[in-house]
Amino acid sequence: MLPASIRNNQLNVLARRAGYNLALRHFRTAQGFAGDIGDGFNLADVLNEALKAERIQEFQIRPILNILLAEKFGYSFVSENLKNDVEDISNPAKIISSWTNLQVVLVYTDTNLGIHLLNPEVPESWEAALPLSCDEHVVCYVGSQNEVDSSVLTAAARDVFTLLYGGRIRSKAAYRASSEWKQVFKAPEEPPAPAPSAAAQRAAAHMAASNEAESASGAPDISMPPSGGSRKLTAKIAVNVTNELFHNGNVEAWKRIIESYRFKYPQLDVLIWYEGERINDINALFKWGKVKHGTPIMFSVAGDNPRDISRLRKYLFEGASQRFEAFLHGGPGTILQLF
Repeated sequence: MLPASIRNNQLNVLARRAGYNLALRHFRTAQGFAGDIGDGFNLADVLNEALKAERIQEFQIRPILNILLAEKFGYSFVSENLKNDVEDISNPAKIISSWTNLQVVLVYTDTNLGIHLLNPEVPESWEAALPLSCDEHVVCYVGSQNEVDSSVLTAAARDVFTLLYGGRIRSKAAYRASSEWKQVFKAPEEPPAPAPSAAAQRAAAHMAASNEAESASGAPDISMPPSGGSRKLTAKIAVNVTNELFHNGNVEAWKRIIESYRFKYPQLDVLIWYEGERINDINALFKWGKVKHGTPIMFSVAGDNPRDISRLRKYLFEGASQRFEAFLHGGPGTILQLF
């Protein structure tokens, strides 16, 4: 039994309005995710979408995973530090996708970049995490909506690790269901924009006529170039600063890394974020003097079919460390061949 001094203070966080409201919002959010699991969706997909939409924060992930998967739905789990690097999951994805009676959720913790929630049946979701590094921690949760013995679930979790290491397993009949109950998660679509009103249409026609008149009179055209349509945006990925300060050398390293990425993939763009704000000029991170050791800088990639996300993340991490000088070789205007 806990000492009275501890028992009497376990709920202190709820004694203030801020703590009470935080806990209440968390409980309600977790309950909503329980409905998604009951409908056959993989919790990794659901939470990743919630993180992207900023409906939850990273500190909520572990409590949600444990209370829902382990406690409420009876998932078995196995955890271990990886015995070697994992660079390809195409074979595990193929095999685990055939386990129609089991739902598998992997939680990979990168020491520098935080938590990655992974659904082994969706290889695209692994791009930001791969390669998984040796000695990093992974928890594998396995559950089912049908009656499956816990020993089978635990065996399946151990088989997942065997597959990640490139080994072979003997699939069991209990891994497959007679009927499909799992569903593929899709992010909710944004509602279509409402049709413009008649007044708005008349105003647009009037403006177009005015622009034509200005062009005919020789007035300069100062309209913005077409945007080319909306672009897909990856989730924001954190890069922790491990140098004592994100100084001018780190800034120059990041500029060269991003320049190399844009040179290799001209259809893609790298966006930088700091404390929730978009950073258009990386030099500002140095001028502010706020980015110190342990502080995360976020980045995301915009464009169709983002590539080399994990490599870009590793280079940016190196550029934010004491090893930034590796990216400063070559004269001005030199583009590094990193990708």
